[in-house]
Amino acid sequence: MSPDSDDQRVAERRGRFDCRLYFVTDPSLGPRLFDTVEAAVAGGVTLVQLRDKHASDRALVETARRLKAILKPHGVPLIVNDRPRVAVEAGADGVHVGQTDGDPVEARRIVGGEALVGLSITHAGQLPSIPRATVDMLGVGPVFPTGTKPDAAEPMGLDGIGAATRLGLPVVAIGGIDAGNAASVVRAGASGIAVVSAIAGAPDPRRAAARLIDAVESARLLPS
Repeated sequence: MSPDSDDQRVAERRGRFDCRLYFVTDPSLGPRLFDTVEAAVAGGVTLVQLRDKHASDRALVETARRLKAILKPHGVPLIVNDRPRVAVEAGADGVHVGQTDGDPVEARRIVGGEALVGLSITHAGQLPSIPRATVDMLGVGPVFPTGTKPDAAEPMGLDGIGAATRLGLPVVAIGGIDAGNAASVVRAGASGIAVVSAIAGAPDPRRAAARLIDAVESARLLPS
C-alpha cells in the first residue's frame, strides 16, 4: 500500500468519529449507567468511553456489549478505556490509553486498522513522542482543576490545548469542563470536550448533555 493510500485510510478512519461531546462513564453510576448513557446520547453526546479501572475483563466485555446495543441505533461509537482486547471482544469501536496504561502502537496492533486509538496527554512534554500515524485522537488535560481523578496532573490550561492542536490531530479537552467554560476550550482549538461528572453527576443527564453540546456548537459558529 502506498503512503498516499495509508494517509487516506487514516483520514477516513478519523472521519468516522465525531468528538464534539465525548462522555466518559464513571463506575459510581452503577446500575444507572445504561439509563444515563441513553439519556446523554438523547441530549447530544457524540462519543462514549467506557471507563472502569477495577472491573474484570469479563464484566467489562458484558457492559460494553450492552452499551454497544444502546448506542448503535444512534450511530454513536463506543470506546473502551485502556483495554484493547476487551474492545475487540466486545465489538467496540476503539480504545483509549493513558500515558501509563498501555502502548498506543501495541493497542493499534490489537484493535486493527479500522478502530480508533486515543491517547491521553497530561503535559506538553509528551507531545513530541506521539506516534501520529497510529493515534487518531488526543485526550488533553486536565485543562482546569478537577475532582474526578484524585491523581490528576497539574492543569494544562488553554495554552496546553493550543500546543496540542499544532500536531494536526483531533484534540479533545478534558478536566474540569462544564457548560460555563466549554466555549473557551473550543475557541482555544479543541475539536471537542470530554466530560465525566458534568453528565454523570447531573440530575438530568439529557439536559446536561444538551447544554454542553449547545456551548460547543455556539463556540464553533463564532468567527475566529
